[in-house]
Amino acid sequence: MADARQDVTQDEIWMRQALDQAHNAWALGEVPVGAVVVKDGQVIATGFNQPIGTHDPTAHAEIMALRAAATILGNYRLPGCELYVTLEPCVMCSGAMMHARLARVVFGASDPKTGACGSIVNLFEQNQLNHHTQLTGGLMAQECGALLKDFFAERRKAAQAAKLDDSSSI
Repeated sequence: MADARQDVTQDEIWMRQALDQAHNAWALGEVPVGAVVVKDGQVIATGFNQPIGTHDPTAHAEIMALRAAATILGNYRLPGCELYVTLEPCVMCSGAMMHARLARVVFGASDPKTGACGSIVNLFEQNQLNHHTQLTGGLMAQECGALLKDFFAERRKAAQAAKLDDSSSI
C-alpha cells in the first residue's frame, strides 16, 4: 500500500512547520506569520510575528528565526541555511536574509502591499547587491493566505461586534 503522503515534498514539510509557528502568533493576537530556518535537513530555529507584544517593529517572524539561528550557530552569517516563511518577506526581512547569506528563501503567500520578493520589488534580483539568495515563492500559497484572511476576518468581526456593543449602550 502506497503512503498517502509520499507526494509531499520536503519543502512542504518545512512550510507546514512555518504554518505551525504562524498559529503561535495568532494565539498571541499577532498577525499569523511563521518562519523556520533549516540547515542540513534539520530545523535549527523557528520564529513567529511578535512586534505587538514585544513593542519591537523588527520582531517579524523571519527576524526572530534568523536571530535564533545565528545564536545557535554562533555566527551572524548563515551559509547553507534555508528560511521558510508563510508570507512574502518585506524589505527589512529581505535585507536581513541577504546579510545573513542564506542559501535559499521559500515563501508561501504573496504580499501585494509590502512584498519585497516580487510583489512590490524584488531585492533578490538586484544585480548591484553582493549576495544573491535563491528565491522560491508561492509554496502552499493558498493555505498560507487563507490563514491570514481568516485572522483578519475574525478581527474585523470582533471590531464590528465591539462597535455594536458600544452603540447599544448609548
